[in-house]
Amino acid sequence: MTLTVTKQTSDSTRTEHVDVLIVGAGISGIGAAHHLMEQCPEKSFVILEKMESFGGTWWTHRYPGARSDSDLYTFGYRFKPWTGPPIASAGEILAYLQEVIDEDRLDEKIRYRHRINSASWSSDERCWTVEVTRLDTGEELRFTAGFVWMCQGYYRQEEGYTPQWPGFERFEGTVVHPQRWPEGLDVTGKRVVVIGSGATAATLIPNIADEAAHVTMLQRSPTFFLIAPNQNETANMLRGLEIPEEWIHEIVRRQNIQLQGMLSQMGRDDPEFLREELLRPVREVLGEDFDVDRHFNPTYRPWQQRIAIVPDGDFFHSIREGKASVVTDQIESFTEHGIALASGETLEADVVVTATGFNLTALGDVAVTIDDVSLDFASTVTWRGMMFTGVPNLLWVFGYLRYSWTLRVDLLGDFVCRLLAHMDELGARVVVPELSSEDQGMALRPWIDPDNFNAGYITRNLHLMPRQGDHVPWRHEQDYVTDCRELPAVDLDDGTLVYK
Repeated sequence: MTLTVTKQTSDSTRTEHVDVLIVGAGISGIGAAHHLMEQCPEKSFVILEKMESFGGTWWTHRYPGARSDSDLYTFGYRFKPWTGPPIASAGEILAYLQEVIDEDRLDEKIRYRHRINSASWSSDERCWTVEVTRLDTGEELRFTAGFVWMCQGYYRQEEGYTPQWPGFERFEGTVVHPQRWPEGLDVTGKRVVVIGSGATAATLIPNIADEAAHVTMLQRSPTFFLIAPNQNETANMLRGLEIPEEWIHEIVRRQNIQLQGMLSQMGRDDPEFLREELLRPVREVLGEDFDVDRHFNPTYRPWQQRIAIVPDGDFFHSIREGKASVVTDQIESFTEHGIALASGETLEADVVVTATGFNLTALGDVAVTIDDVSLDFASTVTWRGMMFTGVPNLLWVFGYLRYSWTLRVDLLGDFVCRLLAHMDELGARVVVPELSSEDQGMALRPWIDPDNFNAGYITRNLHLMPRQGDHVPWRHEQDYVTDCRELPAVDLDDGTLVYK
């Protein structure tokens, strides 16, 4: 077993060495640690987490009703049965993660309030050096690692994306972004305008509609939603037969993966049929007098942006009951007491919630150097959406945009452990993707093809991201079924990964 080694360096900075350094204690990092402990028990590792607790998104998102927008049988781990409702609250997800931490004794491995300032690779030393500030004490620390597993997610936790509208500074009410929801904010009896039309808006609105005087969702354009009951009939039936939870989890997980795949395929092959299938239950809830086409029929095809599940249709019932309303319009400017729209209408507001998305980040905004040369991440080409040309011994977990994020966490957990074992067999300390002379001339494409997926948080920040090629393994497929088939069988000696 490789031991963690701590030593004092000449510049008085305490240095700790591990085989694998995991960045982030969210759902990706906790999953990565489980797979590493299970499949590579001889490897030493540590998890560095900037926040004061685990959970990532589920720790920072504290707005009323924060919940998953996909089912927990697939958003949960393959190895940990989910026994609650399919769509879970942030609290329920945190409790689930706490169980994994307790069962794996990961509290011994997680270092909270450790902010990574920089990461540098040395070809001479064949390892990464990571400079860290301990936020609770101000102490400067240093970690060295043979392999870095980036599990910090793909957006900036500290601040969400808020457009700069004309007159924004004139508004005299309260403005809040869901990522920074203030403790104790009381909307009782207040007029609330929620700007945005994604999963956050659809989650927040029914959870404040009973207290607020009225809630208005203001959107530039509509979004697709999927109304579904917050229970799973298959799981309920199997529990009635006293089937073990491990079996129920796997059966329902496979069923939901198949359903997600069918919906994704339908979005490509018969988008207009899927469009009507998504809109039909919305029309049923809102009634024939509601202009569903104006407010909930997007111009893009289904699955060109993420489709959030609305459990039991709660968001739409808030609209039907008159507690909430939808306005589809453009913002002309803010006023002292509300928002002036391009149509000439003015929305009066006491509280404005900017549910306008988040800022994509590359490698968690960590300053990375390779042999003292700053890494321009956007100049790299991805190897199967996880590793990058010219970047040794580093893997980034970027989950699925249509399927549940965690499905890829499990697949990449298997892959990393297989790769580390293969390196040990070869006696290699370095692995790096390199383009062959033939591949260097291939056509390069964006990290995510906008024609395939065009959500604003992606298209706004594509310039920060790596490129992908036009053939395997230089593609970022974003398809679970393909990855599930191909990743376990990847030839690690096909020449695209170079070992040293």
